[in-house]
Amino acid sequence: MTSASRGSRRGDVDPFIVMDVMERARAAEAAGQRVIHMEVGQPGTAAPAGAVAALKTVLDQPLGYTVALGLPALREGIAGLYQRWYGVEVDPRRVIVTTGSSGAFLLAFTALFDAGDRVALGEPGYPSYRQILRALSLTPVGIPARMENRLQPAVEDLDGLDVAGLIVASPGNPTGTMLDRMALARLAGWAEAQGAAFVSDEIYHGLHYGDRAVSALEITDKAWVINSFSKYFSMTGWRIGWMVVPEDQVRRVERLAQNMFICPPHASQIAALAALDCTAELEANRAVYAENRRLMLEGLPKAGFDRIAPPDGAFYIYADVSGLTDDSLRLAGEILDGAGVAVTPGIDFDPRRGHQWMRFSYARSTADIAEGLERLAAFMAGRMSGAGRISGR
Repeated sequence: MTSASRGSRRGDVDPFIVMDVMERARAAEAAGQRVIHMEVGQPGTAAPAGAVAALKTVLDQPLGYTVALGLPALREGIAGLYQRWYGVEVDPRRVIVTTGSSGAFLLAFTALFDAGDRVALGEPGYPSYRQILRALSLTPVGIPARMENRLQPAVEDLDGLDVAGLIVASPGNPTGTMLDRMALARLAGWAEAQGAAFVSDEIYHGLHYGDRAVSALEITDKAWVINSFSKYFSMTGWRIGWMVVPEDQVRRVERLAQNMFICPPHASQIAALAALDCTAELEANRAVYAENRRLMLEGLPKAGFDRIAPPDGAFYIYADVSGLTDDSLRLAGEILDGAGVAVTPGIDFDPRRGHQWMRFSYARSTADIAEGLERLAAFMAGRMSGAGRISGR
């Protein structure tokens, strides 16, 4: 009898369900079905033309290792972004370029916490927070957020909590809801009073449809702020992100980055630097998302998804489907099989209540969103009437 090979308990993390949904959708497409993708937070637009052009000019060069913290010009460019967007002066030396925001989370959590530490995060929230924490032998402490607080954590939810850190995201994933300045300041103040690290995930900044998002750096220099070129800059697969850390933590993170990553991808850094100057193209993308959002807010209720979190930013709608099912994973499978629309069940984002919620992404083309909404309405009408599934083929 063959014994199981050795493995660490740190590897026993939950799957990223949206990636499983993507794989099911890929298999359906390989079998000849046209699938409308509302499952993944991936822009349907390409990287900015200026970014691609900049990369082409250096493809005949070695593109070897850069310094661990990233190209100095890129760090300076990112610091300039904070001045343009928020009126905040950031020392470029505090900017650390990373391999996507995922690399930033690994560096931040490793630099901030010791094995066994407890770290608070709102639920619903980005699932990889929990799984990265667990893989680092840390304990995620979920804070059930309430609709009256826009499904964002509030100070009153944290009473009596003993944690080493607090993670917030505004706009949030999966909800798209934002924390206003006062709410963000109260959370940052609570963390400081507790001696806890304050980590602000700002990856969806730039994608707003009313008031802009507030950066934690407008409130405190003690926050660890994480961002990426994936969303607003449409560069998901380029795996390039950054974080801004307190001045006295730069060398600690640099040592970790040297050993864990050596450096972020050189080619992606060159493209990212150029992307910072592609404002007109990026704002045109945001206008597309705004139209898609309008269509979603109009079309989802017609399909029976009428209980939603207020989508202030990002490109998501998070819908309460408790009136339709107690098993959002199964419903997502039915929608993919019957309507040819891929959506993400809420269990990815909220292990306690997610079985009654579902996330819809509107990051694709407007034509795809319109077609997806038509398919959803037809499928759900058939489901409610008992007429059976309606094919999306």
